Amino acid sequence: MKVSKNSMNFTKLALMALPIPPKGMITFCDSKEKDLSLYVTATGHKSFFIQKRIQGKIKRIILGHFPDMTVELARKAAQKIKGQIAEGKNPCEEKHKLSGEKTFGEAFQMYIERYAKIEKKESSRREDERQVNRFLQHWFKRPLSTITKYEIQTFHERIGSENGKYAANRLLACISTIYNKMIAWGWEGANPATRIKKFKEQKRDRFILHDELPKFMEALESEPNRDMRDFFLMCLYTGARCGNVSEMRWEDIDFSINEWRIPDTKNGEAVRIPLINQALEILQSRVSSKASIPWVFPSNRSKLGHLTETKTAWRRVLNRAGLKNLRIHDLRRTNGSYQAIAGVSLVVIGKSLGHKSPQSTAIYARLSNDPVRAGLEAAFDFTTKNQ
Repeated sequence: MKVSKNSMNFTKLALMALPIPPKGMITFCDSKEKDLSLYVTATGHKSFFIQKRIQGKIKRIILGHFPDMTVELARKAAQKIKGQIAEGKNPCEEKHKLSGEKTFGEAFQMYIERYAKIEKKESSRREDERQVNRFLQHWFKRPLSTITKYEIQTFHERIGSENGKYAANRLLACISTIYNKMIAWGWEGANPATRIKKFKEQKRDRFILHDELPKFMEALESEPNRDMRDFFLMCLYTGARCGNVSEMRWEDIDFSINEWRIPDTKNGEAVRIPLINQALEILQSRVSSKASIPWVFPSNRSKLGHLTETKTAWRRVLNRAGLKNLRIHDLRRTNGSYQAIAGVSLVVIGKSLGHKSPQSTAIYARLSNDPVRAGLEAAFDFTTKNQ
């Protein structure tokens, strides 16, 4: 096979623009990192490698495929391999040892089967599967020990820039948990995701304002899909997370004491929510399906049997109401906010929303003081006017 060799400064743009040979391969050398090379095949395949004499024989060691492996990572890998050779080690033997190691993809499946399916909520497990399959498939065939801290940090920064800080932080946490579980199950490596600083997330305080509420309720009243209208109202009236409302079962509703027991919540504990009259009216109007269907909000389109797709209807409601920057989860915050404005104590608000710690309810502290402040202002206005 004919091989030609060229020297150049490896950059992403330069390597993307390399010509593809009609047959055989072309080999290029990095002018910045001695011994680092890259070959391009007639099929367009590009791989980094170094070629060194090991124990008297010339060996070619493949480092990784471009662009899955960046130029920076290839240079670091080349330095590492050359360091092993200088110490008298055989990188080929080290690579052979790694062939028996779990890949990231295998570790992820173990994480799902042995941990997520048992310890996590179904919705959280599904979200882990969706996000990891979407963003991390390029690591699935990589042995666990070959994924570096630098790679994870670079990935975290890229996802934060392209997909948002929240998504980046959740993925980083998932990666770290996968490694921690593998260590707990006997893997003798180190967790490369530790001590990577997460993005600071801005706490959201959006709720439906007083002048927005009539427009929102009117838009809901005009919603043609009764299931969606009832679903959004139940989210508002109960203050429960939308995932819990979509999974609401008739067996968990006690009409004798007007209470809904949520058996599995985000904090891992069951929560009992008192049902106000408006919520009871909705449930009574839907109770005809109770005998044959376990779900309060059933869906033939969902594999799970209950309502899961709500965003399309939510956009319709917001468009009719002329509201922006409002999420379904903000209905839960609206519930807590209106309790605070009515003068309900933070302890009671926290209990009604199923908060495990006072910090979760702290966002309503300012609102809970508004009625007190209004009373004081009214009092002083009265004394001022009568001076």
